[in-house]
Amino acid sequence: MDSEIKQFSALLLFGNIENLILAAQGVDAHVDPVGLAALSLTAVFCWFLIGTFGTRIAMKYARYINFIGGFAIFVLGLQAMMESIPGILAFLH
Repeated sequence: MDSEIKQFSALLLFGNIENLILAAQGVDAHVDPVGLAALSLTAVFCWFLIGTFGTRIAMKYARYINFIGGFAIFVLGLQAMMESIPGILAFLH
């Protein structure tokens, strides 16, 4: 794998985990799955375009991008867990 792209492999992996978390939140909120899929595909396509054309510029900031992306994923994961606690506690009682 090219060393320039290798820097972003962790962000790619955790970005996929983030998509799973967001999809689970959409299911829990009873969002229309077709609409959610359309919005997800639109977001992926937009990120693909940004990634394709913005990679050269972003290489200078790879460390910052990885940190911010990882932090956002961490916060979204915490949010998902915090929102599920009442349901878990209700299930246990």
